[in-house]
This record gives sequence, C-alpha cells and structure tokens, in this order.
Amino acid sequence: MFLIVAKYLIPKGYRGMAVFPFILIKYDFDKSNEVFVNHEKIHLRQQLELLVIPFFVWYVLEYLIRLVQYQNMDLAYRNISFEREAYAKETELDYLKNRSFFQFLNYITLK
Repeated sequence: MFLIVAKYLIPKGYRGMAVFPFILIKYDFDKSNEVFVNHEKIHLRQQLELLVIPFFVWYVLEYLIRLVQYQNMDLAYRNISFEREAYAKETELDYLKNRSFFQFLNYITLK
C-alpha cells in the first residue's frame, strides 16, 4: 500500500480513493487519520478479492443501479455494497486482520 497526496486527482467532494496498490488522498493531514486510511485499505482488500478491474466494473454498475433506485447521487454512492462495508467497519482498525473473503456481499441488500 502506498499513500500518495494527489490533490488534483481526487474528484470534488471526496477526500481520497483507493486504486490498487495506491491510496490517493487530497490532503496531507489525512495521512495520519487512521479511520480514513482504514476505510481506503478496506477498498484495497475488496479490489484484490475481485482482481481489481472487475471491482471497478461492479462498483460503477452498482452505483448506476443505486442511482436509479434512490434518484440521488450521494445516496447511491453511500449504498454501494463496497462503501457500506467500508463505512460500517472503518473505525475497527483491526478489521482487516480477521475479515473473511467477500464480506462486501453481506452489504448488498439493505437491512
């Protein structure tokens, strides 16, 4: 994992993103934000499980489905299964040590 400050590569409204094997962050101070970095590390693990390219295909397709479902871009983003897992577990800093494979599948349907 490589943390890179890339202010101009991060879309407006976001602070960072994971693109295996990199975590791109907008602000230098986020390097020390353990919760933020853990959220992005969860995405790196998800990307590895799906062999990177299929992760992004799934991500975009699920986003489009959620956009039709919610008619709201932020709500669609927040309800992508990958994001739901990352937000739910970002404060558990040891989560990745015990996480079993394909845990994001538990977040596909809303409960």
